Amino acid sequence: SAAHRVIVHVDLDCFYAQVEMIRNPELRDKPLGVRQKYIVVTCNYEARKLGVKKLMSVKDAKEKCPQLILVNGEDLTPYREMSYKVTELLGEFCPLVERLGFDENFVDVTEIVEKRLNQLQQSGCSRVCVSGHVYNNQAIDLRDTTHVRLVIGSRIAEEFREAVHARLGLTGCAGVASNKLLSKLVSGTFKPNQQTVLLPESCQDLIRSLDHIQKVPGIGYKTTKRLETLGVRNVRDLQAFPLAVLEKELGVPVAQRIQKLSYGEDDSPVTPSGPPQSFSDEDSFKKCSSEVEVKEKIEGLLPNLLDRIYKDGRQPRTVRLTIRQLSSTEKWFHRESRQCPIPPHLIQKFGKESSNIIAPLVDILMKLFRKMIDVALPFHLTLLSICFSNLKDLPSSKKGSIGFYLKQMSPPSGSGKRVREVDVSQGEGSASSNQHCSRTRTTKTRKLSEEKQSNIKKAGIPDFPFHLAPGDIDQEVFRELPEDIQKEIISGKT
Repeated sequence: SAAHRVIVHVDLDCFYAQVEMIRNPELRDKPLGVRQKYIVVTCNYEARKLGVKKLMSVKDAKEKCPQLILVNGEDLTPYREMSYKVTELLGEFCPLVERLGFDENFVDVTEIVEKRLNQLQQSGCSRVCVSGHVYNNQAIDLRDTTHVRLVIGSRIAEEFREAVHARLGLTGCAGVASNKLLSKLVSGTFKPNQQTVLLPESCQDLIRSLDHIQKVPGIGYKTTKRLETLGVRNVRDLQAFPLAVLEKELGVPVAQRIQKLSYGEDDSPVTPSGPPQSFSDEDSFKKCSSEVEVKEKIEGLLPNLLDRIYKDGRQPRTVRLTIRQLSSTEKWFHRESRQCPIPPHLIQKFGKESSNIIAPLVDILMKLFRKMIDVALPFHLTLLSICFSNLKDLPSSKKGSIGFYLKQMSPPSGSGKRVREVDVSQGEGSASSNQHCSRTRTTKTRKLSEEKQSNIKKAGIPDFPFHLAPGDIDQEVFRELPEDIQKEIISGKT
């Protein structure tokens, strides 16, 4: 039952900085910051003692701490690799491990706790000691099995932290509670390298200690802004707000979910992350205002992405471009995306020499860019992001064979908010450059241009040979194939 769940939230201390200190032990015990562009994205605790804070500008950080050592952290590869090592290690203890970013993991240890509880009861042992802190210094009642379960969870959390430190050299905090929301909130109570268990009676104290509703995980920036217009600014306001009014303003599902969160209720399961569902990378900057600059940024992001896809072994079917424009009203939150299917003839090139695929991918991404931005008008971008998704395992047919080309392709799944799926083969005039859509739209079936139809007729290739059954060849895939391959298919079927 929900009351018997025990969830551990593991949060690694100043993760990027720790990885850099492992890579270069000489940096230990020195004030260290990891910079990306002109921002210190994180720093170790030696630097924090001297006044340096996360997300501080490099200039301000240097003024606060002239002896600060800065390491360039724009290449995320070492952090990503270490992050997966942590998740894999936790998975050795328990299969229910869910990644949250690079430095956080949820672990559902309910089954392990139940086994240990049964062992305790069978052995007749009535004493079990808590590891770490208890939120609010609340007294533990060993007659309450819920308390005992959480105490056992604290012992398991300590085992996690000890293993991560012994095998990977990383320290971290942990929170132990009855759901994901509460375990995440309580894990940061004591830092660094400490852990805290939350007993049910202290839940409301923890939730109400949050001075703003945006500090509740699961309530984002836009929802916060809408709640503020209703006069809701803290957790107590949200708890007391009439649900019927909230449902009218935000919709029933969102209203019910966030009001439950305000009471510390969260029944979401810990979902094993498995292999990545997508590969993405982004570049942020102060200003990018020309097509030439945009193309250079895209060309700079692609090689590392393609290398990660190659190592993964799967092939993506969809590519998405996200931009962030400077906005006087929403400076950091004005994002827009467009995505499209990757043409089949390009899919085959993933995993091979990346230089052969970069140029056509750049062309596709630039077309997506022009769907969002009218390049005839001034523009000011502060971020570009590329994402490859809809990953598929390599088919059984040999790569590059005709059988591989003929494989039926399912339409790409939508990626959700503020994304429009577009056909990059169409003209630039379709879709208003500033139009936003809340859901992905399915790409319309591509029509051959008059010129292409003319060329096909001259070559003696029908648009789609009627004597080839649709179940045998995907028509859309067939149309994408080079003419020599189309001829080869037709000759083989007649």
